[in-house]
Amino acid sequence: MAHYSRKPNWASGRLAEIRPQGPTDFEKEVRRLGLHEGACEGSCELRKWCERNKDRCYVPEWLLKRWGMSVDPNVTG
Repeated sequence: MAHYSRKPNWASGRLAEIRPQGPTDFEKEVRRLGLHEGACEGSCELRKWCERNKDRCYVPEWLLKRWGMSVDPNVTG
């Protein structure tokens, strides 16, 4: 059995190294709608998108809370 002297990245606390590259689907939608962070909460189109996609795409937790939405942790893919 091989012995590794280095800790794996997940144990180092450096999570930035394992984040996906590029914008999330949420960020792409915000950009498509021409919104900035302060306008997200008031956008009906973004809210509808989030309702449809919240269980499969990243949506910021602060926005879910403001809209009273919850995510189903049992939904996959």
